[in-house]
Amino acid sequence: MRRALAFLVVVMLAPLAWAQPAAGGIGQAAVWQPGNTFAASVQAACGNSPSADCFAGQMTKAGAPAEAVGFTRELHKATGKVGFMSGFNKVGPVDVAWVTFPAGGSTGHGLLLVNGQPKIVNAEDLKALDQKGLQGSFQFQDLKNQFPKVALFAGDRDGKTWPNSQTGSNGGLQFVIGYPLRNGCATCAHAGFALFQWNFDTTGKFTGTTFMGMTPAPLN
Repeated sequence: MRRALAFLVVVMLAPLAWAQPAAGGIGQAAVWQPGNTFAASVQAACGNSPSADCFAGQMTKAGAPAEAVGFTRELHKATGKVGFMSGFNKVGPVDVAWVTFPAGGSTGHGLLLVNGQPKIVNAEDLKALDQKGLQGSFQFQDLKNQFPKVALFAGDRDGKTWPNSQTGSNGGLQFVIGYPLRNGCATCAHAGFALFQWNFDTTGKFTGTTFMGMTPAPLN
């Protein structure tokens, strides 16, 4: 599955000095890498659906810096989810952050576009995607002949591969991100990926998403 998206992403390496945020922004200082037992500790102390306060308390107990705990609280306020930042990539004026969500003793990854307007944009929010463009495309209609229950699902992120960014025609910033298509459920037959462009203007204001196309379903 990773190879299907290999041409859509680049790993962008930068020196630590490049990752300094603007005043009040989200940056490298909020990145935290806990020990392997943290997810289990959260489950034991807070249950399978931890509150932000309990989760933040466990972070502090495990030695997380104040910036990391502060980000966790910002994340919950913006998205209703609890997790910690596990990676940051400076792009400007909008940056990229990986978030790890420990739940039920296991972990998952999410992708955020940060430091624009709004400050946190959740790239896993399927409601923000150009569903009309997807549903109206001949590619999607053709795919439904093979997978009648095909639907979009949140990305199966690895927490390591950064999305590709590019300058838009209006001088703003664009990120191209892929989302899995599956035949009715998260574990059902894989039907390829749908590609969406997340658009920001020159000031970093989020202006919506655009359906870009699809990758073919894998051969059986």
